[in-house]
Amino acid sequence: MNTDREALAADHPVREHPEWAVPYGGKLYYDPGLPQVRRHVEDVIMEFVNRYDVDAVHFDDYFYPYPVAGQDFPDAGTYAEHGGDFDDVGDWRRNNTDLLVSELDERIHAAKPWVKFGVSPFAVWRNAATDPEGSDTTAGAQTYDNLYADTRRWVREEWVDYIAPQVYWNIGFAPADYAKLIPWWSDTVAGTDVQLYIGQATYKVGTSTQDPAWFDPAEMSRHLDLNRSYPQVQGDIYFSANGVRANRLGHMDILEAEHYAHPALIPVTEGVPGRAPKAVTRLDADRTEGGVQVSWRGEGASYAIYRVEGRGADPCATADARHLLGTVHDGAEADETFLDTSAPSDIRVTYYVTPLDRAYREGEPERVSVR
Repeated sequence: MNTDREALAADHPVREHPEWAVPYGGKLYYDPGLPQVRRHVEDVIMEFVNRYDVDAVHFDDYFYPYPVAGQDFPDAGTYAEHGGDFDDVGDWRRNNTDLLVSELDERIHAAKPWVKFGVSPFAVWRNAATDPEGSDTTAGAQTYDNLYADTRRWVREEWVDYIAPQVYWNIGFAPADYAKLIPWWSDTVAGTDVQLYIGQATYKVGTSTQDPAWFDPAEMSRHLDLNRSYPQVQGDIYFSANGVRANRLGHMDILEAEHYAHPALIPVTEGVPGRAPKAVTRLDADRTEGGVQVSWRGEGASYAIYRVEGRGADPCATADARHLLGTVHDGAEADETFLDTSAPSDIRVTYYVTPLDRAYREGEPERVSVR
């Protein structure tokens, strides 16, 4: 966060390769135009992918840094050395980030096809005044022009499994209206296998003076109401967890009551080799002092547990989210378990358990009843 190279650890890569980093705006940045830098970043990420059981690799919105007034990113020497195929430095910079994203997509999925790779970019690709195919916005920053991140291309090329644009503005905010960006991003992912999640600005609720709308506790709920009109939107990501826990103005209470009354399964990641797991075996349910203990054995990476009143046998029970109690990840024990602490004690209930693979494909259900 400063330009003091001496403050870096003695074994920091920039100490060994000082040409890899450049100062800009009072900070020190790796130079994305250097092939060896891109390789280093990819190798660091791949170490985590290969060594640990991660679900996803998630990028925030930093590629080239946000512009600093009166300064240009100091990569003229790199451009002279590596930009021979490009007449425009902007096109060369975008190609550098394209290479980083596309190469990571290939390397991650070659190692572990089920690991998701996604990006959470600034939500404006380009304003319509800059490009007719851009969004109806007048934002001061545009990822294509200022961060050299062609986020729309990454979606169209399916180099990412999901995109989570940071639509951190309220409905009606003139420079970047939430209600105009959601349809733009929905159109962008349409016809692709890229999933769309919307970044929500919980940090602004009750704190932002940008617009009075952020002091209306129902503003965020209206965002999710609008999302329902666009089936391409498959979920939301909240920035940040601190804002969710703070629950300023009670806005998360409203969201829970109006949108999160029931759990949900993570959408299936398309294109992952394999098939849904086999149905579970040795399914059992016993009443205990703490609730109903459901146990089973299976080959899933995780499992979904549903409950209905009566003896069950409804083939559509697992398609109704009102019946979903939750999910559990595969444990180390031979038997998987789930404790239903909310089970009614005076009637027979039936549990359905389905296995899920790492791409969240759901296998066939098995059921068991208990009085």
